[in-house]
Amino acid sequence: MSEGGGDRELTVHGRASEQGRVYQATRDQYVTEHHHHYAPGEPSSLFGPTMRRTVVRVQSSPEPQFWPAPDSVRTPLVGRTPAVLRDRTDLMRRLTEATESETGGVHVLHGLGGCGKTAVAHAVFNLVVRRGQRLGLWVNASERSTLRAGMLAVAADRGAESVELAAAHDGQRASADLVWHYLHHSSQPWVLVLDNADDPAALGEGSWLRPSSQGTVIVTTRQVGSHVWNGAELHSVDVLPVKDAAEVLRDLAPRAGTAAEAETVARRLDCLPLALTLAGSFLSHQLLERWSMNDYRQHLDDNPTELIDRGAASGDSEKNARGLVGRTWEISLTALAGDGSPECLTLLRLLSCWGSDPLPLSLILPEAVDATNLNSADPPLLGQRVEVALRGLLNHSMVALVDSEESGEAVRCVKAHGVLLDSVAAAAPDDQRQLLVASAGILLDREAPEKIDGATSVGRVRRLVPHAAKLLRRVQDTSIAPGVVDVATRLAGLVFDSGDYPAALFLAQTASETAEHLLGPDHPATLRARHRAAMALFRLGRFAESEALHRQVLDARERVLGPEDRETLKSRQDIHEPLGQLNRLEECVATLRQTEEIHTRTLGDTHPDTLHVRALLIEYLATSDEVEEFDRIGPTTVSTCEQILGSGSFTTVTARHNFAYGLFRFRRWEQAEAVSRRALSDRRSLHGADHPWTLSAMVLLSWILGERGLLAESISFARQVVAGQERSFGPEHPYLLANRTGLATSLAAAGDLAESQDLALYNLPLCERVLGEGDPVTVRTRGLLDGQ
Repeated sequence: MSEGGGDRELTVHGRASEQGRVYQATRDQYVTEHHHHYAPGEPSSLFGPTMRRTVVRVQSSPEPQFWPAPDSVRTPLVGRTPAVLRDRTDLMRRLTEATESETGGVHVLHGLGGCGKTAVAHAVFNLVVRRGQRLGLWVNASERSTLRAGMLAVAADRGAESVELAAAHDGQRASADLVWHYLHHSSQPWVLVLDNADDPAALGEGSWLRPSSQGTVIVTTRQVGSHVWNGAELHSVDVLPVKDAAEVLRDLAPRAGTAAEAETVARRLDCLPLALTLAGSFLSHQLLERWSMNDYRQHLDDNPTELIDRGAASGDSEKNARGLVGRTWEISLTALAGDGSPECLTLLRLLSCWGSDPLPLSLILPEAVDATNLNSADPPLLGQRVEVALRGLLNHSMVALVDSEESGEAVRCVKAHGVLLDSVAAAAPDDQRQLLVASAGILLDREAPEKIDGATSVGRVRRLVPHAAKLLRRVQDTSIAPGVVDVATRLAGLVFDSGDYPAALFLAQTASETAEHLLGPDHPATLRARHRAAMALFRLGRFAESEALHRQVLDARERVLGPEDRETLKSRQDIHEPLGQLNRLEECVATLRQTEEIHTRTLGDTHPDTLHVRALLIEYLATSDEVEEFDRIGPTTVSTCEQILGSGSFTTVTARHNFAYGLFRFRRWEQAEAVSRRALSDRRSLHGADHPWTLSAMVLLSWILGERGLLAESISFARQVVAGQERSFGPEHPYLLANRTGLATSLAAAGDLAESQDLALYNLPLCERVLGEGDPVTVRTRGLLDGQ
């Protein structure tokens, strides 16, 4: 016998009769024979006349692939599972019922990594086995090798002979058929868990997933969109409800805080079971420090992903990426890249620049994405590939599609969990962050309307607020900070115009903090954001704070930009509002007159900016009892605004509204009623029925009607104003306190003393606390109770 390389030439000497042949083999062989037969009379060479010579060329088959069998298929080889499975009651009941039925079927638990799919399967497995109803079988299906080895081990457990298993290992027998033959003919009913089957193709290629009358199959996977699940019952496993999430924390760290404090942490962790488990473990195993829930919550703002993963056991980062929030998403993203969708990573990084609230899909339309520099990202994201990338993230449960309703409009949105977004953002390479954040700012700016124009635009803007706030927190580079801050400030202005002053203040303050940190207190972008915050403070009734902030911005603009810069003039104009409410009327009127004079000189008498400041001046000329100047400026300004800007423009409506107020103040009731009704109609058309400016026009008309003796209509309007301002401002806004007392006064005048007294009794302590004991509104409210 001679041997060389991968082929062996084997010469066999044997005695055979007629056409008999002799073979020798040690394992699967590919055999090629060459025979030389001697004709009668032909010399037989060395073998003599009775011998035949056969040369057999043997080519070895490839070495068979063997996978080591798992240590057990009767025990779930998984990491930590919760001691108490919170929520999941309905799902547990359904799965348990399935295992008890004669046709249990196939059940697929799908959801984002870290949502607790394995924990649910583990709980069902233990419950069924403990009751003795079923035999429990558990296979790690995360990779093709572990799936095949595990399933063959299941066959061995169910009685397969070693020779059958060897044949299956060697490819002599169909492995899946062998396994399912023994599962179908098992002497005991069973429940089989295929855990972490995140690549459904591995199950589909060998038809490893089959229903059986002898048992129930439970699959855990991140992928919901696969044809392999056809015929299976799908169960979505998502984050926990807040109260249950808080209980998970308290299960693990019962002494770390109250239920309310645990709820706060749970919300910050987006109620993701994996994050909750890691956080609770961290809090319960501290040795050198003893953090409370509140301590943990405060530290989460610094580096959430790193802090959460500190709750993992030593060595988990190397052994089990699924057990760390900082690494578990990598499994899905690696799989997507392997499937030919590397841009999924860039799309997810882009989404991580924004918040976890529903994000309108219109932000990431192909043409919008192509208007950014995301084609230079690594991997590149082109508009034509956004659909593919989004579908990939959806299939791996990394994002979800939801409908968000705002102002009566349902909008299709994409939503991702906050912990996922924080983790992805933290892991983005430094050289990519600037490009991603800048692109996210461009997309936000593109999505925001130019102005508020009806309920649709109101909803459109309000949906963007949390995403703009999160984007501001992602900014780290001074070169892109001005652009992002200005986008957020513009959005704050639009939200302000919609009448949502708390949201406007929140976004403007967030923008100013980011700008001041990165750009300094005197940067124009910082000053624009602070100016917007000062305006929101005024509308929220925080007049002293508003005046102080306006003053800081005005002084800085005069120093940095000059006294006649347009932004400086805007500050000088808008500071009049808190000055007026703080009864500093001389300063209020002086600053408006000075602004109007500069506008007239630099821009012209009929420029829109000039006309707007003049429209504002009308109100405070009336408040200051400047009758002659009011009569000279008021009607002329309204008429000029109508001619140049149009009767429905914001400046024109403001001029008409303020003119109506002056007529009321100077007791010209009949004329005031006509102009006031027109102003109310204009406000409704321009802003909507519930906007604070509409309510302001409504209360003015209510006052006028009361003076004219039309109490029923006056009270009807006053009730609408009080209800609307309570919705917009809460119960303690200074305007609301005054209008509530006004309503109580009108009710008393109409003879409804009981309701008047009840309203005054409710309002008095609020007036005393917010306005002060000696404020005129407080005094008037107390007088209603004293019968004065």
